[in-house]
Amino acid sequence: MAVRKLNPITPGQRHKIIGTFDTITANAPEKSLVFGTNKSGGRNNQGKMTMRYIGGGSKRKFRVIDFKREKDGVPAVVKTIEYDPNRSARIALLFYADGEKRYIIAPNGLEVGQTVLSGVDAAPEIGNALPLQNIPLGTIVHNIELNPGQGAALVRSAGTFAQLTSREGKYAIVKLPSGETRMILCTCKATIGTVGNSDHALERSGKAGRSRWLGRRPRVRGVVMNPVDHPMGGGEGRASGGHPRSRKGLLAKGYKTRAPKKASSKYIIERKKK
Repeated sequence: MAVRKLNPITPGQRHKIIGTFDTITANAPEKSLVFGTNKSGGRNNQGKMTMRYIGGGSKRKFRVIDFKREKDGVPAVVKTIEYDPNRSARIALLFYADGEKRYIIAPNGLEVGQTVLSGVDAAPEIGNALPLQNIPLGTIVHNIELNPGQGAALVRSAGTFAQLTSREGKYAIVKLPSGETRMILCTCKATIGTVGNSDHALERSGKAGRSRWLGRRPRVRGVVMNPVDHPMGGGEGRASGGHPRSRKGLLAKGYKTRAPKKASSKYIIERKKK
């Protein structure tokens, strides 16, 4: 995976840096794993705008991704590596030995024709999913479950990875991409390897129009609003706005918003870096 910088023959291309599609091997998705989606434009069932700065955007079809990987012991062959408009990572189409087809998040290094497996007996190799208790310490993993059988909830975006550092009793200690170190049940599954498309972080849209294609409308800064619309609004001329805060008055930039008595706090060994 690499990125390419375009020649500045138009203003929108001057700063544009986009990923290449050299790893993608199919142009159309698998029909049985795709369904259409509707967009709300930020409106509720009465047509009232409840979320600002949402609207427009290109139509997308949703690809059903297998985050559970519960077909233990059934080998699957990677048929294609595909683009998914709903996420930053690439996806891989698997053909299982029993005839079923499923999509998974494509890890770095996964090739077409490769065989992947899930379950306790799977080897700790790229693309295989197995419980944390069966993964060697120090292994790089992604698609981590928080509860057994729930499906992957952590480390799913392009280029991210976590590391299994140690085990204590029925818990595994995992260092997450944010820098947070957390305890997760050893019976939870994780997939070996790093999420692919790691150069996604280097991309630059180059123009405002690409945000509109993604369904994002222009965002208005609070400091230029009127006092009735935002705590930082109003004032004569270009006023700085006072203490940074949200539209509802909640302090920003360093103010801790996590609930102090949150149940999951006991599983967090080290908080994420500021």
